[in-house]
Amino acid sequence: MPPLSAEIIREYRSRTFGFLPKYRVKTKDEAINYVNERGFIYFWPINGITLPSLWCAVSGDRPVPNEHDDPGHITWDWKDSLMGKHVWYYGKILRKKATIISLEIAPYFYALTENYGTPEEDYLTVYEQGRMTQEAKVVYEVLLDKGPLDTVTLRKAAHLTSHDSETRFNRALSDLQADFKILPVGVTEAGAWHYAFAYDIVARHEPMLLEKARFLGELDARQKIIETYFRSVGAAQLRDLVKLFGWKPVEVLQAIERLTKTGFIQTNVKLKDQSGEWIALNDLAE
Repeated sequence: MPPLSAEIIREYRSRTFGFLPKYRVKTKDEAINYVNERGFIYFWPINGITLPSLWCAVSGDRPVPNEHDDPGHITWDWKDSLMGKHVWYYGKILRKKATIISLEIAPYFYALTENYGTPEEDYLTVYEQGRMTQEAKVVYEVLLDKGPLDTVTLRKAAHLTSHDSETRFNRALSDLQADFKILPVGVTEAGAWHYAFAYDIVARHEPMLLEKARFLGELDARQKIIETYFRSVGAAQLRDLVKLFGWKPVEVLQAIERLTKTGFIQTNVKLKDQSGEWIALNDLAE
């Protein structure tokens, strides 16, 4: 098989990433449809990671500007107004960065967590095994007990209001989101900036997520997620998947092997003028 051209990959991503004007997202409803089509995206483009983002789908392939009046920042309004509305799943998930996941794909991510359907108990096992910080445990227990809270109230209730505890509190929020234990469900006017997220327990806010994930095996879940990923990026290397999802290489390879057998992707693909082996959609590699 001849080497795959990088230009073919760029052309493919120009469509799936929304770089071309005719593929741009222009309305809130189109944003929802875009997430449903792509399965999962970042809110912002993340340096060093190849994945569609809502920003690029709206604004094209350009850096995020500091100017607040840039028209691309309509993405902030959409994100905030749709938070907690059950149209998609939003939180710091992939590499603990702001991620938007369709409700169809979210159960596959949830199936890979250690949340087994008993939110009052699962976290204790993780904590006792030393894989949850004391701050994350306290934050989770406060939300479990009191229901949705804005970050200002939550921080007070968790007794993490000192300046020294700010980093530990923010880390707790990120860790709990990445593990699908809590999620932001709205924007409030709390705090000095009159802008603060409100958080809730995932099991309480998105109970259908638990039900849909209940019967999904880990290998099936990874296969679906990787399949969705390649539909967006077209081609990637093994290290790209390991970096993005944080899975062990052997876990990625098991799912890759399945997708190769179905004819969905090809492995050992060479890219012109680039070293290493690539994995690519069969339609691109032919």
